Amino acid sequence: MAAVAIELDGVLGDTSGLWNAWLEDVSRRAQIDPERLDEQLPNWQQLLERFAEDHAPVYLRPSSGATSALRNLQANGVTIGVFTDRPAVLANVAIAHLGAARRIAHLETGPGSLERLLAVLGDDVRVARTLAEL
Repeated sequence: MAAVAIELDGVLGDTSGLWNAWLEDVSRRAQIDPERLDEQLPNWQQLLERFAEDHAPVYLRPSSGATSALRNLQANGVTIGVFTDRPAVLANVAIAHLGAARRIAHLETGPGSLERLLAVLGDDVRVARTLAEL
């Protein structure tokens, strides 16, 4: 195995609570429809990044099992990629908070992220969607 594609939410840390809390907060404060962020709130990515940085400790806990697995994979020369459907700013904050940023070579976010990551990593790739698969 030359590379591994890791699902952020299934393996490293579940960002859904943080994402949903931000959507609720921004919807209430700005009185917008969360489905129309780009139209109604052009600076939503900066707002999400600030919120995620402030609230990540409440929603995300580093996993010793995931940290150990990443360390072992990297030590064995395995290229590590992470994918998620979440926005890039949220994924970057989560990965940094979880202590995985320096071990990850590639990050793909948004719809179609797994397919894009697999194209980058090549043929000899294992996909891990749970910590047990890692």
